Amino acid sequence: MEKYVIKGGNRLQGEVTVSGAKNAAVAILPAAILSDEPCTIENVPNISDIDCTIKILTQMGVQVKIINKSTLYIDPRHIVNPTVPYDLTKNMRASYYFLGALLGKAGSARVSMPGGCDLGARPIDQHLKGLASLGADGAVDHGMVHLESKNGLKGAHIYFDIVTVGATINVMLAAVKATGLTVIENAAKEPHIVDLANFLNSMGAEIMGAGTDVIKIRGVKHLHGTQYSIIPDQIEAGTFMVMAAATKGNILIKNVIPKHLESISVKLEKIGAIVEEYDDSIRVIGTGRLEKTSIKTLPHPGFPTDMQPQITTLLTLAEGTSIVTEGIWDNRFKYVDELRRMGADISVDGKVAVIEGTGHLMGAPVKATDLRAGVAMIIAGLAASGITEIEDIHHIERGYEDIELKLRALGADIKKIHSPENEMPLAL
Repeated sequence: MEKYVIKGGNRLQGEVTVSGAKNAAVAILPAAILSDEPCTIENVPNISDIDCTIKILTQMGVQVKIINKSTLYIDPRHIVNPTVPYDLTKNMRASYYFLGALLGKAGSARVSMPGGCDLGARPIDQHLKGLASLGADGAVDHGMVHLESKNGLKGAHIYFDIVTVGATINVMLAAVKATGLTVIENAAKEPHIVDLANFLNSMGAEIMGAGTDVIKIRGVKHLHGTQYSIIPDQIEAGTFMVMAAATKGNILIKNVIPKHLESISVKLEKIGAIVEEYDDSIRVIGTGRLEKTSIKTLPHPGFPTDMQPQITTLLTLAEGTSIVTEGIWDNRFKYVDELRRMGADISVDGKVAVIEGTGHLMGAPVKATDLRAGVAMIIAGLAASGITEIEDIHHIERGYEDIELKLRALGADIKKIHSPENEMPLAL
């Protein structure tokens, strides 16, 4: 069992470079199979979700070459098996993007229901509704989604009942080679939706309106190879921003798109941090004076749900009562019990958390309950007095590249150790 051991109290200072966006990469890699030629994809994050995606592609018969740590060569011309089994999807939500990609490529797809972090129910009814509108028939049987387009996919007018990133992406992937025009209304507007559209357009797709709530896709018969660089990770950047505020630090965060971070910057400034924006970097200075605030997570351009555990952890260090409302997931406050072990005063009622800021946290043995909750435990450990041990760190490594090395370069006292599962926690 691997775990992080953190000795808190160090101010984080210096520069850190953000990796490619996880949420964009896990959509763009499946999208590459739609090409009729090889693609080269740069700025790919070196994380376990990408390792899993590469395994899925390879099992299908796609040739994947690792050019360097952040560059992949993908040749999809010889797919032999349009199936994604459970053993490769159980730890990864974004595996369902292979539904749209395989339908667009081969007219058939068999994909196991997605896994990933336990944040509540992951219904795919909007995915199936959208794909059925394009002409895909099928069913969910024993945990496998089997879809087929016997007469070819045809463009359609699709309105999503709720704003859904996953279904928006899946319909985009299926529609780029469908016959005619597809119109998606109430579409998601996240930065990785725009990045996926830009990637597909670089291969010859005709997608208009990505980043707005109406996306139009005119189907094409062929997509050619491309060389494309994935956008920087908005959530990794936001996480380092919170770390600077939590440790009274001063961090220059490089390789970012400041506009993607606006909702995070506004809240951090309201809480008491200093935020300075540059062309492709952002500096956050923690003043040590943290104020209460209220936050509700919303679809983009609102405050991102993937930043909710991090900002909640920061608010435990603030003065006064803060309220955080989760507007996306049903089960995103599981980590609160771990923060309570560190002295946080938080009460949860459904999708609302009330945080009574204590101004301090104490080191304790905790666990990562999911990806973003896990990195919130790192933030808590960095700001706490004493030693914090974090178990189940495989969740964190799903979405953060070299987090331990990046933090040590900023002055954090953090190390990853391997210990037997029955070993007692280190004495505080």
